[in-house]
Amino acid sequence: MNSDATAHRGAGHEQHPVADARPVTAGPLRRSLLRTALTGAAALGAGLGAARPATAATRAAPAPAPTHGTRPRPGTPDEALRELASGNRRWRAYRELHPHETPDLRQELTTAQHPFAVVLGCIDSRVPPELVFDQGLGDLITVRSAGEVLDEAVLGSIAYGVLELGIPLVVVLGHQSCGAVRAAVEADRSGGRLPDHIQYLADEIRPAIDHTKEGDARIAATVDANIRRVRSRLASEPDLAARIKTGRLAVVGARYDLTSQAVRTVT
Repeated sequence: MNSDATAHRGAGHEQHPVADARPVTAGPLRRSLLRTALTGAAALGAGLGAARPATAATRAAPAPAPTHGTRPRPGTPDEALRELASGNRRWRAYRELHPHETPDLRQELTTAQHPFAVVLGCIDSRVPPELVFDQGLGDLITVRSAGEVLDEAVLGSIAYGVLELGIPLVVVLGHQSCGAVRAAVEADRSGGRLPDHIQYLADEIRPAIDHTKEGDARIAATVDANIRRVRSRLASEPDLAARIKTGRLAVVGARYDLTSQAVRTVT
């Protein structure tokens, strides 16, 4: 969602995307629709470090990585993070490869897909994940909702990528100057009510509002707090948590800065 262009210097510690993430646990999410939706679906793929990497005794042996075009698909959370970090470096340097768009690759993708990351991002037109990570066809499962708000459709889409396609990495990608966050903060401050469907977004973001700050600093801090909250909710979802525990999955929070074009982890 478009909003102001004020530079975001959000609260909390920032790290490069390749740094380990530490998901915070929270209460389990409702699962009724999700399990029904996934029953009987055919897996098309094969299974970043998690908060506490599993020991060798508990970590599942990695399956052979499928190829994607001429290269193996990243098969572990760390490999997936490194690939996204490399792509973002190319994007920031205006040296994009725009990979995986050839006729041969398009034909290959008619029979199977092997994406290596799920990106839950905002709907903002300035933050398309495939561009800011310089990825191509078949690389990412992208799920977008204003303010990265979770609902059953979003949860089911993320779970499908992880459970059915064996994706090893989920990135919750917030961004500087998020209009959904600003709307939630301003509605909370004024006590006003937004149009019904937009009010739903504000209600979901409201628990992340940082009341210790004022003005643009409150919006910036809330962007980061909202990323952390969504990340922890996903990481505590039972099926995802089981994969995190064995090192097959990482759920990472990250923020895209419009001014620098860099993606950095939010811990």
